[in-house]
Amino acid sequence: MFAKKMFSTMTAALLTASILTPTLSFAAQNDGSEAKPLRVILVPADGGTEDGTKKDFQPVFDAISKFYNIKFDIKVGQSYGAVVEAMCNGAADIAWFGPASYMQAHNRGCADLLALAVKNDQSIYYSGIFARKDANINSITDLKGKKIALGDVNSTSSFNVPVAMMLANGVNPAKDASVINMAGSHANVLKALAEGLVDAGGASFDSYEKAVNQKAIDPSKIKVVMKSAPIPNPPLAVHPELSKELKAKLKFAFSNVAKMDGITKEQIRGYGGAKVDGYTSAVSEAQMAETGRMFDTVTDQVKTEIMQKAGKR
Repeated sequence: MFAKKMFSTMTAALLTASILTPTLSFAAQNDGSEAKPLRVILVPADGGTEDGTKKDFQPVFDAISKFYNIKFDIKVGQSYGAVVEAMCNGAADIAWFGPASYMQAHNRGCADLLALAVKNDQSIYYSGIFARKDANINSITDLKGKKIALGDVNSTSSFNVPVAMMLANGVNPAKDASVINMAGSHANVLKALAEGLVDAGGASFDSYEKAVNQKAIDPSKIKVVMKSAPIPNPPLAVHPELSKELKAKLKFAFSNVAKMDGITKEQIRGYGGAKVDGYTSAVSEAQMAETGRMFDTVTDQVKTEIMQKAGKR
């Protein structure tokens, strides 16, 4: 368990650009001054607006800015993939990822772990496969022939982990599902379930609980088919080319932000605006890599086949 520690084929030219661009842009990393604020990009929070996502995190960055006089320019990416590209083309210095999208950026040399949110002395959450009770689904194998909803293809807990759980239990969604609905987000997966558009779907338990609390889904009509192993919380990451001094300041700041002036416990938020106790910089690349092995069966070919199946109506 992780505790407080923690669709198309590219052309040769595009592939070359994706390799060279990060190297050419390293010198463009900002330093946190007034003239060159650290550029922060956040993955679009589940079911939240761009303004809402920025509002969730602004108090944390404001407190750090006041403590260290480090300036931040915060933006929200249009997709998980866009956040990866922003870090890897030199357009961002700090990013908030999901574990799967973090691994993409880290493996390209564009991101290192900075901090994870902590709640109740843990930095974990869970993915799950949920089903309508009237769909006659009692196990993963019962998903064969059913309509399945999934989130963003780069999402850890609404795509990669649910698909990995299916594959591990003998279900290939691209071949075995009658319909695949690429809903784009956890909230949309759960909405499709609530409206009876699909029989089952993948989402995080945090998103499911949020939908229940908002009365967006009736829990009496939904069952849990499978719950994942623990997953580390969506990480904050820093570009490797930031100075060692600045990285050290940021790690100290996030680890101590809950004690800083100008911020209340109510204002310390994590993914989707959920209240958290704080952040920890005691995070491990080895542990995150181990998490990546949870969905290493979800290859590019598997993703392509699922997207192709989803495109068929």
